[in-house]
Amino acid sequence: MDRPILITDDVYWIGINDRETNLFESLWPLPCGISYNAYMIVDRKVALIDTVKFTVTSPYLDKIKNLIGKERTVDYLIINHMEPDHSGSINAIIDQFPDIKLVGNKKTARFLDDFYEITENIMILEDGDELDLGTRKLKFYMTPMVHWPETMMTFDMKDGILFSGDAFGGFGTLDGGIFDDELDVEFYKGEISRYFTNIIAKYSRMVQSALKKLSSLDIRIVASTHGPVWRSDPNYILDFYNKLSSMSTVEGAVVIYGSMYGNTKKMAERIARVLAEEGVEKIHVHDASKSHLSYLVNDAWEYNGLIIGTPTYNTGMFPPISDFIGFLTRSRMKNHVIGIFGSCGWGVGGVKALEEFARSSDCQLVEPIVEARGAPTEDDLLKLDEMAREAARMIKQLSP
Repeated sequence: MDRPILITDDVYWIGINDRETNLFESLWPLPCGISYNAYMIVDRKVALIDTVKFTVTSPYLDKIKNLIGKERTVDYLIINHMEPDHSGSINAIIDQFPDIKLVGNKKTARFLDDFYEITENIMILEDGDELDLGTRKLKFYMTPMVHWPETMMTFDMKDGILFSGDAFGGFGTLDGGIFDDELDVEFYKGEISRYFTNIIAKYSRMVQSALKKLSSLDIRIVASTHGPVWRSDPNYILDFYNKLSSMSTVEGAVVIYGSMYGNTKKMAERIARVLAEEGVEKIHVHDASKSHLSYLVNDAWEYNGLIIGTPTYNTGMFPPISDFIGFLTRSRMKNHVIGIFGSCGWGVGGVKALEEFARSSDCQLVEPIVEARGAPTEDDLLKLDEMAREAARMIKQLSP
């Protein structure tokens, strides 16, 4: 991965693997790292498509020089997305190629000024504009809020390559290969799902709009800024993003709880057992104090049953549960069955807050709602059984 990799004819991958960063956006775990994919077209005109994070500028520049040597220059830098993991090397590019044209839309130009105080040599695009590089023409599609206001995509009309920015991307470094037919797609599927649910999910409606806009194109390669380059089966990643952004779920249940002294945990274990007895085969149980928000959200997005439990903490939800619920609220999750339970000591409020969330969501609430005072009594446990049986019924009914 220390040299450019040919995608087709004069189109190259010049990205960088990041195995050092622990948290993407200082929030999301990267146990398997991440790639910053950038691309280069060496035609009669030379064009870069996106850059890389500032921490890996040097090897990125080496790949550019490897391709064009010292005599040629770079004519264009096409900026599909201004987030700093893709725009962080722009000033270094300008230093190397002072006459380069920066290609983007009006919002790109605003961010160039905001982030890097760059206001010159900017080519402003409109939706559907084209750029002639010689034997290749590039066409530009504005896809705002996938997932920043300025995001756009670049389509190579000769070979059907869609340079898609962050859309259709995922976590995980590219280990040896960069193409889908060189890699373990099943591994990347999990990291793509987590990337989408953690970062893109709130903008699912805009992803659907982008997919509709792109539907008439003959897309033969999808080249995102993170994750594999899809050349053997580009429809795989397009279809997967369609599934994720349409919030299409599979039958199963995620039981997520917080527990300070074991009472809410006992209730969660009881629910999980009854769900299994009722024939729910895919069940995941998470202690919100131990499982990172990244994995809670990802499982909740995938399965159509979500059972949430909280103790009352300072008259509200247990903080890790509150964080989780806040994320789901912002993501506008739907197509789920939601069951609620919990416990309280000297004060109430946690379960009530969960109920308010569930009733305001576009999901189906399971009855009864169960709240134990102190340790759950036998009567509480029987009510949990009733709730779990009803949840299992609704989960199966909701499944396609």
